[in-house]
Amino acid sequence: MKANRGGVPAEARATVDAVSEDLAGGRYEKIYNEAAEEWRRAATPEESEATLRQLRERLGPVRTRSLHTAAEQDGSGGHAFVITYATTFDRAEGMETFTLVERDGRWQLARYFVNSDALK
Repeated sequence: MKANRGGVPAEARATVDAVSEDLAGGRYEKIYNEAAEEWRRAATPEESEATLRQLRERLGPVRTRSLHTAAEQDGSGGHAFVITYATTFDRAEGMETFTLVERDGRWQLARYFVNSDALK
């Protein structure tokens, strides 16, 4: 697999882009349905939607995002990438962390976390 833009594989970057577009479009059910098993084990579809909707309402849409760190991990859970961005949202700034796992040759969202003072 070829890496680009800070060592992030193109396929993993495409997954982040797709999830970001789905977040911006309010397609929370699609995010849940396409996410990794870890995501679906951690929350019901309703809990997942409520959390993502709250993030969107409190922070607003993403204005800019710049790669902060990208770390590849191989472990008992398989092949993973943890990608962190310094992100400017419409109403605040924060750090977004996408944890992706590779399953059947596809990257899937396993975890999404936003750290922002606006969420405290």
